[in-house]
Amino acid sequence: MEIKTPRKPSSQSNRALTKTQPAMPEAGALKALAALAQAQRLRVFRALVQAGAAGLTPGVLATMLDMPASSLSFHLKELNHAQLAQTEQQGRSLIYRADFSRMTALLAYLTENCCAADPAGGCC
Repeated sequence: MEIKTPRKPSSQSNRALTKTQPAMPEAGALKALAALAQAQRLRVFRALVQAGAAGLTPGVLATMLDMPASSLSFHLKELNHAQLAQTEQQGRSLIYRADFSRMTALLAYLTENCCAADPAGGCC
């Protein structure tokens, strides 16, 4: 039985490069991970993920997480800056939602080469 090892794409092969490009640039992954590397901000992001597409208002988030409005505002700004959250104005209210496509891209980046060195390929 022949064991295939991953090959590096050649610079001449655009098709190979496209197939092996990371789901997001390294700089984007670093920005997103840095934003999530703070306990209260991670709690805010998880609450937005749990809320799904409906999202949450800052007032509801503040009550849910027992967090002062000024702290919550700072954390929401950081999540927006890292493109992990989106804001939509509905009338006089702001609705915050997790950016699920960005979250999925981060997960794809982190697991892109998972088990690539494992000949059995059974770890994922």
